[in-house]
Amino acid sequence: MIGVSANGLVMRFDGVTAVDDVTFDVAPGEFVTLLGPSGCGKTTLLKMISGFLQPHAGSIRLGDEDITRVPPEARDTALCFQSYALFPHLSVRENLEFGLRQKRLSRDERRRRVEEVASTLELDPQMDKLPNQLSGGQQQRVSLGRALVMRPGVILFDEPLSNLDARLRDQVRILIRRVQRDFGLTAIYVTHDQSEALALSDRIFVMNAGRVEQADTPEALYYRPRTGFVADFIGGANILRGRLTAQTAPGEWAVDTPIGVLTARVDAPRRGAEVHLCWRPETAELAADGLPAQVLHRAFQGHFTDLAVATNGVPYRIQVPRTQAREGDEIRFRIAPEHVVVLEAGP
Repeated sequence: MIGVSANGLVMRFDGVTAVDDVTFDVAPGEFVTLLGPSGCGKTTLLKMISGFLQPHAGSIRLGDEDITRVPPEARDTALCFQSYALFPHLSVRENLEFGLRQKRLSRDERRRRVEEVASTLELDPQMDKLPNQLSGGQQQRVSLGRALVMRPGVILFDEPLSNLDARLRDQVRILIRRVQRDFGLTAIYVTHDQSEALALSDRIFVMNAGRVEQADTPEALYYRPRTGFVADFIGGANILRGRLTAQTAPGEWAVDTPIGVLTARVDAPRRGAEVHLCWRPETAELAADGLPAQVLHRAFQGHFTDLAVATNGVPYRIQVPRTQAREGDEIRFRIAPEHVVVLEAGP
């Protein structure tokens, strides 16, 4: 297994900076997702790693090798595309074998690798079919298999599930993660889908305006976001401005906000300081002595009910397991201090 590192990567298009001084390390065998909205630079960054774009500044290393100026075909990487990129006139077997032929591997070695990957991806019954005879999920597995037979040190994914329906996305997502672990691959995965990133990744690099806003585990990003952008982009947290008023317990402070007083855990507090804080809708608990809120909209979601509410004209959301509250009703709720996060920067 090999790792990937980048130092000070910069990429510009027509004077616009798409990737702005990005530095990171991906450990051998790690699954990292580049997550962000359209135009944030994630696909540009992936193309620099794969060699299809040359950075204007900075360097990229695979293990101990500087590959910044190495052409794509000479890098120990393989790329899975969103469009599958299968040869329509070749069978599944021939598509899987194509890259191995280009490398002039022996017939026995080609057959051995293709059979191993076909078995792993459950493609054996499809081997003599053409791509147009396959379902979307089967085509995506062939695309993945074509990368795996090359035995790359690093496998790169460019939004590979975006053309699949929800059920197939879940199935192929599980398959990708299992295969990545079984083959001992380092993986870098691009998506704009937050749930996909949370489910797949060892770490997520959240990108915004060409920079990595925060790189962390899925759990840390979700429950301890550092900025308003990360809090809002991952899971849609409620974000409020507030002012620290008084210490209520060691490490905990009362925060005066537009919806009332919340208690938060605060590092290096200063009385009177203006802060941005956030909390997740599902961390709210209905409580008779809690903060008041008027229900604006109620959406039943099966195992929870999503409530759009407002206090003093400020809208936000809470999610509760069960409630009979209807639109126009007043409810009361509380949030435990450990669920209220003071952000380093606002939205």
